Amino acid sequence: RILPFAQLTSAQQAALNQRFIDEIYPILTPQGIDRGRRFPHVSNRSLNLIVVLELLEGVRYARVKIPATIPRFVEAPPAKHDKPGMLTFTLLEQVISANLGRLFTGATVLAAYPFHVTRDSDIELDEDDEEDHNDLLETMREHIAQRAFGPVVRLMTDTTMPEEIRQWLVDQLHATDQDLYVVDSLLAAEDLLELGGIDRPDLKYQPFTPAPVPQLAVGPDRTNDDVFAYIRQQDVLVHHPYQSFVGVVDFLRAASSDPDVVAIKQTLYRLGKNSPLIPSLISARDDDTQVAVLVELKARFDEENNITWAEELERHGVHVAYGLTGLKTHCKATLVVRREPDGLRRYVHVATGNYNATTARFYEDLGLLTAREEIGADISDLFNVLTGFSTQDEYRKIWTAPGLLRRHMIQKIEAEIDRHREVGNGYLAFKVNALVDRVVIRALYKASRAGVKVDLIVRGACCLRPGVPGWSENIRVYSLVGRFLEHS
Repeated sequence: RILPFAQLTSAQQAALNQRFIDEIYPILTPQGIDRGRRFPHVSNRSLNLIVVLELLEGVRYARVKIPATIPRFVEAPPAKHDKPGMLTFTLLEQVISANLGRLFTGATVLAAYPFHVTRDSDIELDEDDEEDHNDLLETMREHIAQRAFGPVVRLMTDTTMPEEIRQWLVDQLHATDQDLYVVDSLLAAEDLLELGGIDRPDLKYQPFTPAPVPQLAVGPDRTNDDVFAYIRQQDVLVHHPYQSFVGVVDFLRAASSDPDVVAIKQTLYRLGKNSPLIPSLISARDDDTQVAVLVELKARFDEENNITWAEELERHGVHVAYGLTGLKTHCKATLVVRREPDGLRRYVHVATGNYNATTARFYEDLGLLTAREEIGADISDLFNVLTGFSTQDEYRKIWTAPGLLRRHMIQKIEAEIDRHREVGNGYLAFKVNALVDRVVIRALYKASRAGVKVDLIVRGACCLRPGVPGWSENIRVYSLVGRFLEHS
């Protein structure tokens, strides 16, 4: 249970007050605000207290940043009459508020109010600017350094804060009234994830181990030839996290150690900090295999990590590209070119998920490994577009965004509308991360008005309104919420 500090027993409060003295007080930095001490910089996604003090010279404000190095939910010792196994938590900011007199000796603490700040962390490049365009990596570094000083886009306070202080904060943070959110609930609710670390296996899912994909592994009884022969015989569909991402790692490892592999090309969007893929790419390059990698530097919040990996790959002689001007390269693809008795053959892995071994354990994604000639030719053409100056108006099997994907989706929707008008029973089903494209949404409305039944499984943002009479009453929208994040 989570209780306000004021509702804890006196013994619990005394224990937490002592913990404040021993563990919290030394970390805190009270920041007074007056003519000589300007309003301090408030960092992104930080939780803070604005403290109202009475001094000899009058009422003053001070700011106390809630340290992120201490758990937000502070466990109190068991109360005398608690049931066995009962755990009680209170909020860190309330423990600090109860002890502000120790921070501001000689002053009277009149009140303290929590607030939370979110800054604009998007990196917006002017890709028509020669400086931004000529050295994208260095430009990204500069923008990352400035991210902490982005404008405030959200100021959250609770309902206890007086309007006068709210408006003062809006002014001090150079925000607007549109950026202000007053809530009657927990600020920074994402911190509730901390409670997942409680040692209560009875409240958690049973441990889950993904199934291996042994056909993709090289071992005592399996050689590189066996791995590639298996993919030649049949396509391999892997469904993460139900099937292990290790199978994809094994495929790349087999390619990097195979003397018959002459080229490896890969797109990398979100890698993670300890990627098992990088050693394979470096090993292949060290063996004189041609290795080309597109690292998307504009992957949101992974920019620094991707810069590190890009530089590491370049140090080992890997050809590294950073993507197309004006676009994010969000596709996930690997191309392996292998010399075989009947000539060169392409092996491909394409997927909905990132090449990230960590997120692959809890993101639901699909991946396809294939040696189909047409798909291999398509992915070859795609890499020429991504790393060179090629253009491609059409592919044999794949659809790419932004142009081709939308066009083909509209064609498929129109075809189902036509089929429904002829024979009835029209039906469309989509599973997407988000649905915000106006052209596609209008096409789905048109399908609904024509009588086609439409089911949409949307993980995130959905700008389509289902169930509107005469407009979208044949459309149903679902969101799957469960153990794994639906990402395919």
